[in-house]
Amino acid sequence: MAERKHIASATAKGTHIAPRKARMVIDQIRGLKVVQALAILESQHRSSNPIVQKVLQSAIANAVEKNKSINPDDLIVTEARVDQGKVIKRLRARAMGRGMQIQKKGSHIRLSVG
Repeated sequence: MAERKHIASATAKGTHIAPRKARMVIDQIRGLKVVQALAILESQHRSSNPIVQKVLQSAIANAVEKNKSINPDDLIVTEARVDQGKVIKRLRARAMGRGMQIQKKGSHIRLSVG
């Protein structure tokens, strides 16, 4: 099977979801048809699903806007990537006046369709 060229892409930067959690979802939809990917995102209940679903719908809309004659049902998720974003550091109170650092991780999500 030949490698498909990507037509359009969409990116969500600075999302408040841990990259590890987003990658669990992204790995399941990479290489699938857009219709199948949306069905998977709607059927599973994970914290990153709504964000990934919005990015995928944006990539589909970008592809249709770029080329009006394209059928959205024929598109395939050609690239799906999650990169580490900003890490917000907070303190959690612990025993005997100590504090422990917690990290609220963010991520950048990029999807391409073709």
